[in-house]
Amino acid sequence: MGILSWIILGLIAGWLAKFFMPIGSVGVVKTILLGIAGSLIGGYISTFLGWGSVSGFNFPSLIISVLGAILLIWIYRLIKN
Repeated sequence: MGILSWIILGLIAGWLAKFFMPIGSVGVVKTILLGIAGSLIGGYISTFLGWGSVSGFNFPSLIISVLGAILLIWIYRLIKN
């Protein structure tokens, strides 16, 4: 998967994760980084559990990325409080 695909997937995943778990006003760059980090974490966890991986720009990869980003937001909220 190319870097542009990762950025686009990260932007979409970060935006969707922020939609489900708002974290305040976060810029586009932080949203992209949140989505990309969510993709990495979600892909690692889902591969470890045997559910699949982030293998391209497709719907299952997007779901895994969003779930990973939601997990990051949840951890961030735990640490912040």
